[in-house]
Amino acid sequence: MSNAKKKVVDNKRILSLSVSASSHTKGTKQSQVNTIHNVTAGKLANESAATHTTLVTFLRGRFVEDMFVYRQVFVIRSYQIGPDKAITMETLMNFLQETAINHMSSCGVTGNDFGTTREMDHRKLIWVAIRIQVQVLRNPKWGDEIEVDTWFDAIGKNGNRRDFIIRDYNTKGIIAKATSTWAFMNKETRKLSKMPEEVRQELVPFHLNRLAFATKETDCNKMHKLTDNAAERIRSGIAPSWNDMDANQHVNNVKYIGWILESVPAEVLENYNVTSMTLEFRRECTQSNLLESMTSPIAMVIGASDNNSINRKPDLQYTHLLRLQDNKAELVRARTEWHLKQKHE
Repeated sequence: MSNAKKKVVDNKRILSLSVSASSHTKGTKQSQVNTIHNVTAGKLANESAATHTTLVTFLRGRFVEDMFVYRQVFVIRSYQIGPDKAITMETLMNFLQETAINHMSSCGVTGNDFGTTREMDHRKLIWVAIRIQVQVLRNPKWGDEIEVDTWFDAIGKNGNRRDFIIRDYNTKGIIAKATSTWAFMNKETRKLSKMPEEVRQELVPFHLNRLAFATKETDCNKMHKLTDNAAERIRSGIAPSWNDMDANQHVNNVKYIGWILESVPAEVLENYNVTSMTLEFRRECTQSNLLESMTSPIAMVIGASDNNSINRKPDLQYTHLLRLQDNKAELVRARTEWHLKQKHE
């Protein structure tokens, strides 16, 4: 049996065992699948019944492409948009994070149902983001339906790469793409950890070697440090609150986006859309920290940019730094690209 076919068989066996453990009814395998369909949103259930390669889960997502890709549908609510009625970058990132966690929780290898495997739980390991790149091709609006596809693969000896494609649910046109790199951290020592072989074996059956970005679209440029002299704007006194913390006992990485944009000029936020954002995470942050957000046009830091992450040249490019206010330790380096909003937007 080929490796690809073996992985498909292994995936189906793991997911079948997971479904059986969750079911409180007796009967055939078909009755278990019907039970899952009954507790799943009607639209997804109907789609699931129409294809043999789809398994609907209790988390209202579904597996596609021989269970290597996980797909989840979202409706954009009124509290997830900005003044222009378009989705915010924070909302988009929250959708990606939710889909990724639900993907892991549906694979049948999770321990605490929050995206970690049993072997990770046993070794007190959690996922931490190292780098995230997001490219936005179109800004969906209030009431739009979108679907998020995600999959993951190994990167290097100790990391994992997770990619995303975001589409319009009705037209299937691509709205955005994202790629991210993740590592392991011990939740007690708060230090990065190597990937244990036992964890690797849990994840290997779900690996899919596919890239959301073409090589020329990937932002591989070095993220230069933004200094006080180069910073055009500095916003101090940013205080994380209890509600900014997540289940891993640190500030959720999505929260950093809003704080980074705190130092962007108001006229830019009003008249331009973020079309590309790359984040490099350097250390975690807790509720007790006080932060500073710094922003500057990239030309002031490294000169004219030739970043090819999107087809048309951006109207504006900025570099950002989020750091601790007391000792100036770096939390996040970031780079953003912006396009002037069109009149019809």
